[in-house]
Amino acid sequence: MGLLDFLSKQFVDVIDWVDEPGVLAIRYPMKDREIQTGAQLTVREGQKAFFYNEGQIADIFLPGLHRLDTGNMPILTALMNWDKGFASPFKSDIFFFTSREQAGLKWGTAQPITVRDKEFGPLRIRAFGSYSFRVEDVPVFAAKLMGTLDQLTVADVEPQLRGAIATALASGLGGGETAFVDLAGDQAALSEKLLAAVAPAFEQWGLKCCSFFVESLSLPEAVQEHLDKASSMRVVGDLDRYVRFQTAEAIDTAAAQSGGVAGIGAGAAAGMAIGQSMAGGFAQPAAQSAPAQPGEDPYQQIEKLHRLMTAGAITQDEFDAKKAALLAKIG
Repeated sequence: MGLLDFLSKQFVDVIDWVDEPGVLAIRYPMKDREIQTGAQLTVREGQKAFFYNEGQIADIFLPGLHRLDTGNMPILTALMNWDKGFASPFKSDIFFFTSREQAGLKWGTAQPITVRDKEFGPLRIRAFGSYSFRVEDVPVFAAKLMGTLDQLTVADVEPQLRGAIATALASGLGGGETAFVDLAGDQAALSEKLLAAVAPAFEQWGLKCCSFFVESLSLPEAVQEHLDKASSMRVVGDLDRYVRFQTAEAIDTAAAQSGGVAGIGAGAAAGMAIGQSMAGGFAQPAAQSAPAQPGEDPYQQIEKLHRLMTAGAITQDEFDAKKAALLAKIG
């Protein structure tokens, strides 16, 4: 063999890979080089090394320092029909895979997902959050995603993962078993539910979804405004009683300000219609009138009624009738 032939035929005697951020797997760059018998293979923590012979998995090495010979490469030795005294260089495809968790990844609904809510009917929901995963089943991952590529990164697989997440969200939320307000109120429980829905999609590629978090769950703005209005009405309750209460409070506040009764008179005309509505309620028989608020002091009620009469919102007879009824209760 000439000098040039010798120099072109290089041997590999040290094989290792230092993890790179975002890289899931690499094909070890062998080119035309051959592995020297007795070469050292270093597999770091969080890595696995796979030797392939003609596209089939031969030997697998876990973290540690390994010497490559027929003693610790039984499958490749059998496939190559090596004798026990094998001492020649050999070629093999070597792949390194990381089993470290890939964390801090973001997911979101590019378009709102339509779900059937058991309280509000069909709703369009938008959701955002984060997730993490790792390579779990290397043979499945290598066959379905890695193939013959020299390198595979997180960025390469993220579009597929986000698509799987969107599909899982639609199926996980679409059943309508839990109302939207309950979903939004317990995002921890929702995250666990959606993790269970997403996991099978990851498993088909040899991946494990380690964590899945829902950080934001929202409705379209128009729908949210409608729910806010409905909530406000439920808080107000009986609108007629609310208006009466507000009128009495306004008169009470005006009487306490400078100007006394004169100050009340300036605003009495604007509240006359409401005052007359209240007067109509006072004039009804006691059996038909709305009961007083529980715990309200009768003397305070009488004081407010007197201010209404002073402002001209009710008559003297109406005031006397209601006053007598309140005093009777005290007696």
